[in-house]
Amino acid sequence: MTEVLLPQPDGTLRRHALDTGGWRWSRPARAATSRQVLAAAHVVADPFADNTPGAPAALDWDSTLAYRHHLWRHGLGVAEAMDTAQRGMGLDWPAAAELIRRSAKEARACGGRIAAGVGTDQLTGPATLDQVADAYLAQLAVAAEAEVQPILMCSRALAAAARSAEDYHRVYDRVLGQTDRPVILHWLGPAFDPALTGYWGSAEVAEATGHFLDLIHAHRSRVDGIKVSLLDAGHEIGLRRRLPEGVRCYTGDDYHYPELIAGDEQGHSDALLGILDGIAPIAADSLSLLDSGDTAGFRAQLATTVPLSSHLFATPTYHYKTGLTFLAWLTGHQPAFAMVGGAQSARSLPHLAEVLRLADRTGLLPDPELAAHRWTALLATAGGL
Repeated sequence: MTEVLLPQPDGTLRRHALDTGGWRWSRPARAATSRQVLAAAHVVADPFADNTPGAPAALDWDSTLAYRHHLWRHGLGVAEAMDTAQRGMGLDWPAAAELIRRSAKEARACGGRIAAGVGTDQLTGPATLDQVADAYLAQLAVAAEAEVQPILMCSRALAAAARSAEDYHRVYDRVLGQTDRPVILHWLGPAFDPALTGYWGSAEVAEATGHFLDLIHAHRSRVDGIKVSLLDAGHEIGLRRRLPEGVRCYTGDDYHYPELIAGDEQGHSDALLGILDGIAPIAADSLSLLDSGDTAGFRAQLATTVPLSSHLFATPTYHYKTGLTFLAWLTGHQPAFAMVGGAQSARSLPHLAEVLRLADRTGLLPDPELAAHRWTALLATAGGL
C-alpha cells in the first residue's frame, strides 16, 4: 500500500492510500472519427531559468514538445498557444510564436493535428482598432507560415478599445478577409479572463450572441467552427443549433463536456478543451466507445473525470493551469512543478492535495509510487512532514 498525507482546508493532515491496482488505459489504434477533438496543451517552464513574474518566458522545450507527442499518441489534436499555455499570464508573444513554429514542425513529423492561437498580446497599452487588427494579422502570418489552422482568440486590447458591436465587426471583418484557411473563432468568457467582459459588444450574453452569429453568417466560408468557453451548457446548445450548416461548435465547457460532446438528436459539440490536457488517456478510451456507437458508455466513462475537472477549474477559474501542470508533474510528464511567471504558486497545497486525490480516484496515475514520492517532496517544502 502506498500512502500519502493530504493537507485539508482546516489545516489537518489526512492519510490517503493510492490505488496501486495497475494502469488500465491503452493507446487507441487510431484517432477518433466521430468527433473533432483538440486538447489545449500547457507548456513546461525551465525550472532553472528566471521564470519569475514579469520575466520573459523560458521554456523546457524538450518536455513541452514531448507532452504534445503524448497527446498525439492518444489520438487527440493539439490546440497550441492557447490560454492553457498561459497566453496572457506569463507566456509572451515571442515565446508563443516560437512554440507555434516548433509544435507545427513536430506535428508534421508525426502526422498529428494542430491548430494555434492567434491574438493581439504583443500590444502594450491602449490601442486603436486598426492597431488591434494589425496585431492579429501579424500573428496570423506566423500561423500561416507554420501551416497551422488559426484559432482567433479574444483580444483584451479589442475589448478595451471597442465601443460597439460594429467595432468588433470592423476588426474581425478585416482579419477574416486575410486568412489563408478556415479559422476557429474563440469566445472566452469572463470566468477565464475578466478583461473580456462585454466581448462582441454587450455584457448581455443573449445580445452578444446575436452579434457573434451575425459575424459568423457574414464569413461562413472562412469559419471552420467556434470555440465557446462560457461554462453554460444550455447557452452552448442553443448557439450550436443556430450555426450555419458546416460550422462546428467546439465546446470549451470544462464542466459539462461529456453531455455536450455526446450531443442529442439535433446535433453535438466537438471539443477544444483544457481538461483534455490532463485526461488524455481516459478521453481517448472514451472516444473509442463513442466511435463504436456506445454513446451511453462514452458518457458514463468520461463523466468519471468531471469531479477532477470541476476542481481544477474552480474559482478563480483562470488558475486552472496550475492544477494541470501539477498533474503532468505527478504523472511523470515533466521533471519539475514549475510554471512561467511563477504561476505554480497560484493554488494552495490543500487544493493540490485534492487534485492528487481526484486524479488517483479517476485512475490517472500511471505510477503511484512516483506520484507519492513527488507529492511528499513538495509537502516537505511546506513543513508538512
